[in-house]
Amino acid sequence: MTGEELLAALGIDDAVVADSFGRLTVDVPASRWVDAAKAARDCLGAGFFDWLSAYDDRDAGLAIVVHVWSVERRASVMLRTRVPREGGRLPTLTGVWPGANWHERETFEMFGVGFDGHPGLLPLLLPDGFEGNPLRKEFVLASRVARQWPGRKEPGESDQDLAAPAEDRPGMARRPRRRIQPPGVPEPGSWGPQP
Repeated sequence: MTGEELLAALGIDDAVVADSFGRLTVDVPASRWVDAAKAARDCLGAGFFDWLSAYDDRDAGLAIVVHVWSVERRASVMLRTRVPREGGRLPTLTGVWPGANWHERETFEMFGVGFDGHPGLLPLLLPDGFEGNPLRKEFVLASRVARQWPGRKEPGESDQDLAAPAEDRPGMARRPRRRIQPPGVPEPGSWGPQP
């Protein structure tokens, strides 16, 4: 199916078709999100809900993507929309595909996107009281700072060896080691409470 055929079948004037990673993707305004989903289900026969998720597109906001499949046509379609980073909301797709329930809960927890009309945006994966949205790009991986990084030891060293001064360690010369930050950890003093 070509992009023009896909747009004609959906019947949404303000949608745009793009080739995203070798797959036709329909970009729709957030105000037409449910209309596009119903058109994909009813006009294209995409009754099989595959997945819904999001990704952080930095300045462009948060992109919400849903992938559905038509068994009769043996073809898939991806619908994508964008919401603002702060206070982004969309209407729920649980009335179109009941399987979207769990996926919307996960997207709510991990990215902070609200889904109006959802039957219950309850915590799904994160522990009670968790603050933040861990799949956003500005989220700091604080657990890597709190725990000792395993790469700080040389081969053959143990934790007891590191507790002793370098001159007491057999075969260890007294030379400073360059500190390397683990991936995803900001420079010391650039985040968190300051003294």
